[in-house]
Amino acid sequence: MKPLVVLLHGLARGHGSMAKLGAYLRTQGFDTWAKTYPSRKHSIAYLASALSDQLVDYAGERPLCAVTHSMGGIIVRHLQDPRLNWSRIVMLAPPNGGSRIAAGLVRNPLFRWFYGPAGSELADAAAWPAPPAPFAVIAGTRSRALSNVTSWTVGRRFTQDVANDGTVAVEETRLQGMAAFAEVDATHTWIMNSLEVRRLVVNYLNYGAF
Repeated sequence: MKPLVVLLHGLARGHGSMAKLGAYLRTQGFDTWAKTYPSRKHSIAYLASALSDQLVDYAGERPLCAVTHSMGGIIVRHLQDPRLNWSRIVMLAPPNGGSRIAAGLVRNPLFRWFYGPAGSELADAAAWPAPPAPFAVIAGTRSRALSNVTSWTVGRRFTQDVANDGTVAVEETRLQGMAAFAEVDATHTWIMNSLEVRRLVVNYLNYGAF
């Protein structure tokens, strides 16, 4: 039996943002689990704790993989519950090194109101644990896209020499211990729908390499 693939969306998104990727994974023989979690209302640690309990109830001791988007990658780093049987993790556009955009806006009352405690926490990666299983990272490099409003507003904080997906810099996605790393021509908002990303995700889930 293949592991259950946990799909974790990003900040201020919902499980529907991972629907196309989830549907594709199911055509490849994977079972998937995706839930909308209240990403704007609680801290990262609180969200991870709540998701841990839900996953234990649903999956029991079944092997788990995860495919995450953006802050979902930081959530999975906090899913350290020993009852969870992690196998492999693929992070799409994760701000593993913290987000310079969040750091620049964290004192803005509107930012804090809209993105909540977790959004503010993305400004500082110092206390985040390592992922609970071997992991790969996929970073986007399309810095401007109509579908990514951030890329045309605060995304302008990136200088021209900084590769980024309009929201997260490529360098911010990197994390020591990566088993695989790839860059794709995709914007942050919909990187999970890239055909190249689909191929890379399935390869890593099956073989532990891209």
